[in-house]
Amino acid sequence: MKPSLEQELELARAAGVSHPENLPFLLQPEQPNGQGVLLVHGFSATPREMRRLGEFLCHHNFTVFAVRLPGHGTTPEDLSERRTEEWLAAVDRGFQLLTENNLKISGIGLSTGALLLMKLSLIRRFDNLVLLSPFLQLKHALAPLADWLSLLFPYQKREIREADQPFYYRRRPLKGIAQINRLRRQLQDKLQQIKTPVLVLAAEGDATISPGTAERLFNRLGSRHKKFHCYGPEVPHVLTTAENPRLEDVFSRILSFLAAPAVETMD
Repeated sequence: MKPSLEQELELARAAGVSHPENLPFLLQPEQPNGQGVLLVHGFSATPREMRRLGEFLCHHNFTVFAVRLPGHGTTPEDLSERRTEEWLAAVDRGFQLLTENNLKISGIGLSTGALLLMKLSLIRRFDNLVLLSPFLQLKHALAPLADWLSLLFPYQKREIREADQPFYYRRRPLKGIAQINRLRRQLQDKLQQIKTPVLVLAAEGDATISPGTAERLFNRLGSRHKKFHCYGPEVPHVLTTAENPRLEDVFSRILSFLAAPAVETMD
């Protein structure tokens, strides 16, 4: 069966997704430019955190599909049972959905979503990759021990604003973080094999990933055409929502890169 938006919506609802903003979405411009963009959200979030970016790109005539990673938009208990392979399969279905329209495809991923796109780029051809807050190492010192710690402390609690609680988990399953560790280990020795033109955006104010890890990842990529930019301490981990004071600049850099891939430089 060929992937379709209807199929992805059915899968999401069957899994227990109830809030409409947590569903995968497809945006089609009136005058398509022949380019598709695959959006992949981060761990314990939903497609909602990519919505503003998707609407911006659609306004500039890109066809946009945002995936929902299994275990997201449902419950922390559901997420604790999901594996990296399931997340990657969902991203691959999104890629195939866009290829049905004979589009050139770029991928934009946030955090764990960026890692999944890099993994998929080893077997699928992307025209460009935009990696937002990617990482080789999480900031929390105990993150590498998540698999063992999950036996004692299944969930990590965090403060979430009431308005954001329908879209982010207040309890993040450590088994899910263990899956991120698996994904990270699978990638770390294959970064040189990634040759796709790539833009990496990171921030000094990122409290989720280890300082400097995005730049180290960038330096190890095998892409001939690549560009790196790091925002200051005022910019958070999630670069795609209104909480980012440099949101317009993020969108502008992405649009410029997709229109003309960046040369191998740093600024």
